[in-house]
Amino acid sequence: MRKALLLFYVVTFYVFAEMAWWGYLLIKAEPDRKLMVLGEGSVFLFLVCIGIIQIHKTLSRQETLSHQQKNFLLSVTHELKSPLASIKLSLQTILKRVLTADQQQSLLGNSLKDIERLDDLVENMLLATKIENSSYSFPKDKFNLSELVEKVVERLQVHACNSQTIKCSVSPNIYLIGDAFAMNSVLINLIENAVKYSPPCAEVQVSLDSTDGQIYLWVADQGKGIPDAEKNRIFDKFYRIGSEDTRQTKGTGLGLYIVKKVLETHQASILVVDNTPTGTIFEIHFTAQHDS
Repeated sequence: MRKALLLFYVVTFYVFAEMAWWGYLLIKAEPDRKLMVLGEGSVFLFLVCIGIIQIHKTLSRQETLSHQQKNFLLSVTHELKSPLASIKLSLQTILKRVLTADQQQSLLGNSLKDIERLDDLVENMLLATKIENSSYSFPKDKFNLSELVEKVVERLQVHACNSQTIKCSVSPNIYLIGDAFAMNSVLINLIENAVKYSPPCAEVQVSLDSTDGQIYLWVADQGKGIPDAEKNRIFDKFYRIGSEDTRQTKGTGLGLYIVKKVLETHQASILVVDNTPTGTIFEIHFTAQHDS
């Protein structure tokens, strides 16, 4: 892509040089038509500049996307390799060593967590691909959102820390008409992000409430927070905060992209605000929904 941009700059310079040269020759050959040459040349130059600007924007976007896709592949490779290596080590330990029942249960439990992590990664990639290709229909059924939130929190609690880190405040029997599978992915991505970007064993808060038929969901962390300049970009596909050299957390850049797209199909809005004293809060508001 850089070669393409370099070639584009060379061709652009050549076009302007040729236009200036031929304009000079025309004016020199016919001085009385100088105004006409300058006028028509200015219009042509204006149109060429518009085309050049649009081509440059397209090439720049392609270069950025190519870079993001490369980083995505590297991230996915790492995300797959780490749990697979852990599962392999656990199974080899069980096969080669004489262990107590508790030790075996511990290793199998850790392996199960890694398998769930792999399953989440695969589901994210599949869902993102279906959304991008418009091949996912987002079925609409009435389901208990309260139970879904509690189920996701209970499952992710064991991934977070040995202590209680995810504080859940959920009003009972809040129902939503939508896609339970897609909403499950939304909750997993938001809560996992909150845990991932928070200090070790810091408290993450998940709240669900309903007022006058409107449903509100909050996920708050105590991490470093998100700069204002990046709050509108974090939902872009493959986008991740910071540079590849300074970024420490794992991720593929698909989680918040899926969150945004799924919520759009559920007529829901998501707002990113600063937490106090530090961290980020994701506020989700479902409009025109039903509860019981």
